[in-house]
Amino acid sequence: MNPVTSSPLAAAAHDLSLWGLFLQADWVVKGVMVGLMLASVYVWAIVFEKLTALARAKRDANALEDSFWSGGSLDELFRRQGEVPAHPLAAVFVSGMREWRRSTEGAPSAHIVAGTKERVERAMAVTIQREMERLERRMTFLANTGSAAPFVGLFGTVWGIMNSFAAIAGMQNTSLAVVAPGIAEALFATAIGLVAAIPAVLAYNTLASQLGKFAARLEGFAAEFSAILSRQTEAAASPPPGTPPGAPRVPTEAL
Repeated sequence: MNPVTSSPLAAAAHDLSLWGLFLQADWVVKGVMVGLMLASVYVWAIVFEKLTALARAKRDANALEDSFWSGGSLDELFRRQGEVPAHPLAAVFVSGMREWRRSTEGAPSAHIVAGTKERVERAMAVTIQREMERLERRMTFLANTGSAAPFVGLFGTVWGIMNSFAAIAGMQNTSLAVVAPGIAEALFATAIGLVAAIPAVLAYNTLASQLGKFAARLEGFAAEFSAILSRQTEAAASPPPGTPPGAPRVPTEAL
């Protein structure tokens, strides 16, 4: 049969749709494609979960800061947050307040005042680290997918092209109709790798920036809260004449 005449028949025998390319691919290339598609689905699940968690954490932080700076009793705010805080900023506040109350039990003295600020800051720093680790969980998968997926797809492409060349050598026919389907199957693996990698890289950079800003917000709150508690401790240790003891309150001049 004339190779030119048989070219349309060879092309017709190959389904060049995406599903057809997948079905006709070598089993190794199929494994690469399936792995990359699963990674892409997991990437989007992580992105959705992180965006939702960040939005909720920011909303809850706004509500707590409004209550904190309203000038109300810190003891009352501490009681409302409970023993198990519901969001990161509440966890920072509760850890600092709990350490402050433990450190200032009984009559304050100069020795207690000297160590209270350091203990409160350390407690809040540990809490910030723990909360950020929880928020940053699975971020490594985004980074790994963004960097490795193109190379995994390239491996599938190289493997597919090697098989295509072997098939071409066996058929002793180098017409485009024979070469094109095998090359298309191989390149499809690289395309899937890019589909998995590009969203992962963009999502990682965006989420890392937002998480960094949120961590700075927690650290700023902790620094302000530590300063307020330090002033309250010093005032309790040496109160002005005629000043009755009371629950700590946020000074209005700190607003």
